[in-house]
Amino acid sequence: MSYPNLIRLVEVMDRLRSPGGCPWDAEQTHESLLKYQLEESYEYIEAVEKGDRADMREELGDLLLQVYFHSRIAQEDSNEPFNIDDVAKGVADKLISRHPHVFGDTKVSSSQEVHANWERIKNEEKGRTEFDEGVPLNQPALSLAAKLILRAEKNGLKSPEPLAPTKNSLEDESSLGDALLALISWAVKADLDPEAALRKAALRYRDSIKEAR
Repeated sequence: MSYPNLIRLVEVMDRLRSPGGCPWDAEQTHESLLKYQLEESYEYIEAVEKGDRADMREELGDLLLQVYFHSRIAQEDSNEPFNIDDVAKGVADKLISRHPHVFGDTKVSSSQEVHANWERIKNEEKGRTEFDEGVPLNQPALSLAAKLILRAEKNGLKSPEPLAPTKNSLEDESSLGDALLALISWAVKADLDPEAALRKAALRYRDSIKEAR
């Protein structure tokens, strides 16, 4: 099966960035495009949540555009250039390396084993020794806190004490959402920034683990 439109997109981006192309496209940098990448990601999430197939296709195209755009900019770098084919090769090599049960002789019996192998191989490839290596610290505080706790648990490290449940609290995802919303409402009324507070707490938690090791 061939995908001629992927090649066509390379050609379109090349024309837009080349002399005589689009002035706006020619001015863009990796940094200037970041806001669009984040925005397109949220728009795709919304399309999935709505179950709108047409929107999903369009928003995936916008995300793909970001990958091609960044790759075209990277191609122009004088020190460490790379292009869209290098990007595709890297991710294909990664998928093969981290699926030894498909492309090698490794045997697995569950998706949990697949995930464990992925994490082990990734850590070996990247030479990671700290539990939080590779966790992006500039992500939203809630996802940051969840990721740090998950990483700690995978490495047999201490996680924060969970909230003591009551008979009406945290029985399912809906009640968890209500509890979080109520806590945020309390913070707003107290003139506190819940995002900043959680980020600081997550980083204190990370630092406490590192200090204890």
